[in-house]
Amino acid sequence: MAATIRTLCCSVLRHSNRQLSTTCRVQAGEKWRKEHGLARSGTEYGPLTDLPDWSFADGRPAPPLKGMLRRKQEREVLARRIVMLSSEVDQGMETWREKQEEAKRVEEHKKSLLLKPKGKLLRKKNPQS
Repeated sequence: MAATIRTLCCSVLRHSNRQLSTTCRVQAGEKWRKEHGLARSGTEYGPLTDLPDWSFADGRPAPPLKGMLRRKQEREVLARRIVMLSSEVDQGMETWREKQEEAKRVEEHKKSLLLKPKGKLLRKKNPQS
């Protein structure tokens, strides 16, 4: 029964106009572009996507397209997030530095509270006097 269905499906696919591909999708040149510090595809950023397609004959720029406005907004959101995360990292580093300094002060204070050598022990430690 299963073999009959498989044969039927294969014959239907052979006679249809639709092409069925089972290979994975690979972007042409994606590896090369990544190695050279470029976008994965030619349509992510660059002059072909960032610059307007046309302008008026008198030199005025064309109104921005929907895609350009969307990309601009996405970049602004990303820039705000980067600034926020960077400030959080700076705050964290400052807090860590303050904790390290506080721990050092506490350690020095503990050392200052220890008993001091007196009499003969003091002379042994300070042979200069």
